[in-house]
Amino acid sequence: MRESDRQPATDSSARVLPAALLLERFGRPRDYRLVFSNGVFDLLHSGHVASLEAARALGDRLVVAVNSDASARRLKGPDRPLQAEADRARILAALRCVDAVTIFEEDTPAALIESLLPDVLVKGADYRAEEVAGAPAVLAAGGEVRLIDLEAGRSTTDLVRRIRESSLRDAPGSE
Repeated sequence: MRESDRQPATDSSARVLPAALLLERFGRPRDYRLVFSNGVFDLLHSGHVASLEAARALGDRLVVAVNSDASARRLKGPDRPLQAEADRARILAALRCVDAVTIFEEDTPAALIESLLPDVLVKGADYRAEEVAGAPAVLAAGGEVRLIDLEAGRSTTDLVRRIRESSLRDAPGSE
């Protein structure tokens, strides 16, 4: 990607791309090292930011795929996501370390990964390499799968639990 193709840092919504445009802009052949990561990113927290910064350090461009609202519900349950897919994508796109974001409908981004064939596929260390969607295709193309250590005590599930416990404690009549 030429420097002139990059979007202004102030316009994060312009870095949220449909899959077809993502493939056009970041597909092969390319002259830089492309890193790919994915997740729900329901409530962006410091653990997410640290993981994405570590992922970006593994290459020249970082593309992040976000589960759609329907996909997040199938994976996380009927009460999730807490934020709409467009909001989650725009927040991620505002991070300096993220070059582009796309939203996927499937339970995993395996088809997108197989089309894009990033040089580095990144997930959290709560996965095993063989469990990472798209890993076989990336490895077969000469890429690598990297697992990033998670920050202890930083998870959306824990945040949601603490918020719910706090709101129950603070509800009228709970004294």
